[in-house]
Amino acid sequence: MTYDEGLAERIRHVLEGEPGVTEKKMFGGLAFLVDGNMAVAAGGDGALMFRRDPDREDPVGDHIRPQVMGERVMTGWLHVDREGVATEEQLREIVGRGLSYARTLPPK
Repeated sequence: MTYDEGLAERIRHVLEGEPGVTEKKMFGGLAFLVDGNMAVAAGGDGALMFRRDPDREDPVGDHIRPQVMGERVMTGWLHVDREGVATEEQLREIVGRGLSYARTLPPK
């Protein structure tokens, strides 16, 4: 599966001007890293995953759930369906959450 290029472009727009941001193709998606730490990734079908504090309870709901790869639940990551980032406001909020947590980690 390849990543959704339209979503990747929308994420680029949100991250424009943020220091330390790079892109890297990973896990069939396009990851956006901050100082070497992955913050958010565009996946297929308009879905994305974002980094979160694994020690904090984040709200999950209709369009946000734990990220699963294969049979493994990815601790510290949440999956967001296309509908959860349909608007620019939703996308900015989700990308901001991933960006904020990634900035708390030591640079790689």
